[in-house]
Amino acid sequence: MQLRPSELVLNADKSIYHLNLRPEDIGHTIITVGDPDRVGAVSKFFDTVELKKGKREFHTHTGTLNGKRLSVVSTGIGTDNIDIVFNELDALVNIDFDTRSPKEEKTVLDIVRIGTSGSIRSDIPIDSFLMSEYAMGFDGLLHFYDSEHVQETDISKAFVAHADWSPNKSVPYVVKYDKNLGDRLMSNRIRLGTTVTNIGFYGPQSRVLRLQLSDPDLQAKLDSFEHKGIHITNLEMETSGIYGLSKLLGHRAVSMNCILANRATGAFSTEPTKSVENLIQYTLEKLTTG
Repeated sequence: MQLRPSELVLNADKSIYHLNLRPEDIGHTIITVGDPDRVGAVSKFFDTVELKKGKREFHTHTGTLNGKRLSVVSTGIGTDNIDIVFNELDALVNIDFDTRSPKEEKTVLDIVRIGTSGSIRSDIPIDSFLMSEYAMGFDGLLHFYDSEHVQETDISKAFVAHADWSPNKSVPYVVKYDKNLGDRLMSNRIRLGTTVTNIGFYGPQSRVLRLQLSDPDLQAKLDSFEHKGIHITNLEMETSGIYGLSKLLGHRAVSMNCILANRATGAFSTEPTKSVENLIQYTLEKLTTG
């Protein structure tokens, strides 16, 4: 099957359209960050940096650490950007750009999100690290793909009933992390949790400035949800898309969250840059040693 130019969009130099990358530009272990400025905050710990490219909000550095080739890519905010980044990362390793055809032998990427998040539970400390065992997406992205086989539908159905979910909103979907990759990153410093991925920062996360909410009780419903021992722990804006597309495309993905805000107590980290840097160093060490 040859992909049409309108489907597989390439630049004049045969780089993929948004990321501006060629297949040889990336390693098979990839760290994603939201903020383009955080790309350098990760790559500064590399032993070597061989490539720096950027286009729009998508910046990439590729190099080595402890003999392992890594890439760090900024995604920007939201699962709409995740849809771009993950489809294009997959295309870089699993589509032949010369023939414009999918390769018969597929490459599996290890992808780790290093990002910030807010806890909804008072017992999760500020500046602590949380790995998303499950991601619950309020964003609707996965419903545009044939995806029910990668979803944990029992959890989403239980939440819809618990929250009296409005039919005017996208039906939440739930996807689990890759346990093998997660086990490589696990230690007693890491807490497992269930992460809600929101479609916005203010109203969708129950923040009120001047606009009133359609469901003022949503945060309380999130906090009180329980299904077979599963509790919702934190909120952010990318993980459900990362887990969903990774599962569909055959890649391994884990989301590492630095808890900067506690919505239950109203507290926010006094040293957010240092806390995120600590998570970066922790993740790089786990990925490249042992």
